[in-house]
Amino acid sequence: MSQVPIYDTPILGMATRPRLSKATEYGNVANFWVEYPSGLIDLTRSQHLTADRVEPSLVSSTQLDIPVTGDRTIRVDKSKAAVVIIDMQNFFLHPELRVHKTGLACVDPLLKVIGPLRKQGVKILWVNWGLTDQELKTLPPAVVRGFMKGGLGGFGAEMPGNFGRLLMRDARNSELYGPLQEEYLKGEKEGTDVWIHKNRMSGIWGHQTALDLYLKENGITTLFFGGVNADQCVSGTFIDAYFQGYDCVMVEDITATTSPAGGLENVLHNAANSQGFVTNTSNIINASG
Repeated sequence: MSQVPIYDTPILGMATRPRLSKATEYGNVANFWVEYPSGLIDLTRSQHLTADRVEPSLVSSTQLDIPVTGDRTIRVDKSKAAVVIIDMQNFFLHPELRVHKTGLACVDPLLKVIGPLRKQGVKILWVNWGLTDQELKTLPPAVVRGFMKGGLGGFGAEMPGNFGRLLMRDARNSELYGPLQEEYLKGEKEGTDVWIHKNRMSGIWGHQTALDLYLKENGITTLFFGGVNADQCVSGTFIDAYFQGYDCVMVEDITATTSPAGGLENVLHNAANSQGFVTNTSNIINASG
């Protein structure tokens, strides 16, 4: 008779975590979550587990309860949450530059979820490739090679048409795709949206990156992720944020990749079962009222 090892965890292949029989606190005095038998996981860090282990009520003025996969609901502090949208740029999505049907399919649900989140006070962070000439001189060879074909082109190379230099700041190919650029400009005027440049696949690959500085300066602890490509720049940023202690939530229907079958599925599996949580825009919109 086969038996599941006593120390098996989701990392080792457990399909789902059963609900807890009693409330449990994870972390430390300053940085903690509390999970309750109802399936609620409180990420707000607002109340430690009490002696009677009673689940606190939702404070709707400052908090959101959002269903996630695995029969759970996460509670987040609106003022400490942000959406991190990665690389939804012309270079990766524009039909004149490549075929990315699944990426283009993310545009509509992304546009639909941004408005409700803005109204709730959640920051919208557009994290994109945007290189300077100085950065071109310091990029490591593996990163440079990955964006060249047959030793030609690559970062800073002039692209056909009027798309400008490849993934350089202010070039047309580095702008957000179609209606997303307009949506960002709208949010920038309202003070809800922020554009953050990155110079690696991960937007938070080291301390003092622009994204990490912004998050720390603004006290943000919970991040909702989407963008392209799921198993490259999105997962790279997601995993690095997880390593640095942020609460990481992948939003499934605004995340896509051009990789073969299994690329997206692997990212979602690990996000849900070991690194954080997975949800969708419908859950977020319903929670946002």
